[in-house]
Amino acid sequence: MAYPTEYRYTKEHEWIAADGRIGITDYAQSTLGDIVFVELPAVGAELNAGQSFGTVESVKAVSDLYSPVNGKVLEVNEALNSAPESVNADANGTWMIKAEFDASQLENLLTAEAYEKFVSEETGH
Repeated sequence: MAYPTEYRYTKEHEWIAADGRIGITDYAQSTLGDIVFVELPAVGAELNAGQSFGTVESVKAVSDLYSPVNGKVLEVNEALNSAPESVNADANGTWMIKAEFDASQLENLLTAEAYEKFVSEETGH
């Protein structure tokens, strides 16, 4: 799987773009299976790196979403309320929230190459 090189990644399988969009990786959505519900925070909510900011519910399980950065929620992808399955269709293109954050935090996250290596080590593939 090729992961967009312009994103940074977490070991909890979230991605973040420089413009603040945050979503889950293709690996995460394929592991979860069919996503049926997404619970996201309110605009203005504080984000703490490594802390949960919402959940994703699939036919298999409910999983927490973890913030890759410290910051504040600027926008929530309301389209996911009626079409949570869009994450399955295009995980790399479907953002969940947009955050305001200090861009220097991106330095602490995985590059696409490092994330791909992490996933292959985690899965043994």
